[in-house]
Amino acid sequence: MKFTCLQENLNFGLQATGHLVNKNINLPILNNVLLEANNSGVKLSSTNLEIGISCHVRCKVDVEGAFTADARLLSEYISLLPNDQVNLELAKDDFLKVACRSSETKIKGIVADDFPVIPKIEREVAYKINIKDFKKALAQVVFAVANSESRPEISGVLMSFNKIKPGMVHLVGTDSYRLTEKALAVSDNKEERDVIVPVKSLQEVLRVLGLVKEQENQIDALQVFVSDNQILFSCDGIELISRLIEGQFPDYKQIIPTETRTQVVVSTAELVKSIKAVALFSKLGIFDVNLKFNSSKGLIIQATNSQLGESKSEMAVAFSGDDNETTLNYRYLLDGLNNISAEEVELSLVDGNVPFLVRPRGDDSYTYIVMPIKQ
Repeated sequence: MKFTCLQENLNFGLQATGHLVNKNINLPILNNVLLEANNSGVKLSSTNLEIGISCHVRCKVDVEGAFTADARLLSEYISLLPNDQVNLELAKDDFLKVACRSSETKIKGIVADDFPVIPKIEREVAYKINIKDFKKALAQVVFAVANSESRPEISGVLMSFNKIKPGMVHLVGTDSYRLTEKALAVSDNKEERDVIVPVKSLQEVLRVLGLVKEQENQIDALQVFVSDNQILFSCDGIELISRLIEGQFPDYKQIIPTETRTQVVVSTAELVKSIKAVALFSKLGIFDVNLKFNSSKGLIIQATNSQLGESKSEMAVAFSGDDNETTLNYRYLLDGLNNISAEEVELSLVDGNVPFLVRPRGDDSYTYIVMPIKQ
């Protein structure tokens, strides 16, 4: 194996694939990145047996072949080289020789035959999603996903293609204390499908999409392929394949309130500020704040701690409906508010025993609900 590549391109490929690698004592090959050189360039691949990432890099290939080298070592070394041509060659005794200008390094590796096979998926018609919209949607959903081994079905994000509404994919995440749903447009593939994708896989997708932000003007669509037990995300020469979570996602629609007795519209930034101030006096371990909706006084946020004292904040709001109140975990409430980019939010309430609903004003594509703390 022997090829020549621009440092910038090789560094991009290693940044895309190398992050997935964790130190594995039992299977040292998993610490490595696989380099496969052929007449179309070089394909870099890494896997942790749950997720596989590959990236195609344009190179001049003199001798085809394959080899693996320590992913983090190679990535860090390449990132420190000047922006020039880098020559890589498989030397004797399982060493990868890396040369750039006056620098020359030999990195010990492992033969490619020992590298695990990354699953392949049939590619018929892709679901296509705008990259910028998908990045924003993922960020608005993944924070609410449970880290639960006992309930694997909620340790991932439900991706519902075309089932709730044709031409839309709905992303849903929950930990049973709060739930978030985001809808965005999907094109080309009209098949109705529900899949649960591990949250770690989607966090990796989010990281990879962050690397291609400079190319967004040229490449605006993420392609998604789905099989019975795998999902593939493809963009700009990078592909990430992940297993799917088996099981049935909870019927979440039944817990989203369909009516309201009280609704207010309030400044998002001012609400966040008031909650943070009052929450300093919430009960340790309960993190409770009480929200009172009063037609004459507006929104009253208060918390009491027998050891610290108490705090109350009154906010002017656009009010409709009846006087009402509820008690919530302020951390969960802030998580939702911090992921809403709108200047104003709509807060909706039936009563203190029903989930509390938060939406950006005038935008029903994003829904966030928080379960109340029973008094």
